[in-house]
Amino acid sequence: MPARIITYLEYALLAAAGSVAAWWLWLGWDTEYDVGPGGTVSGPYEAWQVIGLALTLGLIAGVAAWRISFLVVAPAIALPFTVAWSIDAAAHDESGLWAVGAILVLGGTTLGTGLVAGIVNALRRRSRPASA
Repeated sequence: MPARIITYLEYALLAAAGSVAAWWLWLGWDTEYDVGPGGTVSGPYEAWQVIGLALTLGLIAGVAAWRISFLVVAPAIALPFTVAWSIDAAAHDESGLWAVGAILVLGGTTLGTGLVAGIVNALRRRSRPASA
């Protein structure tokens, strides 16, 4: 009996689940804002969290793109990640500006993961031997 091959849809679903898990691992648990000298408020995320998240999402995009089209990878990662981020942001923002942030998160995540996935897709195609 041949080994089971993960389908196109399963890779997309794994990428989606990975993006939500990455959000929780790096950002989801941190809801405290920092108040600096003079009352300046920043946060809730630190630079190391955002860098770790970007590297994690890039890795997920790269692995998924080795198997499926970058046209599927970018939305499969960006949409669920943005939903997870938006749920948390809406719960902690009384101004309603989380919606603007959600648009920016969606755009940035789509562009970033699409770029990584596109590069990996191109490398994958170049590494395939030419057929005779």
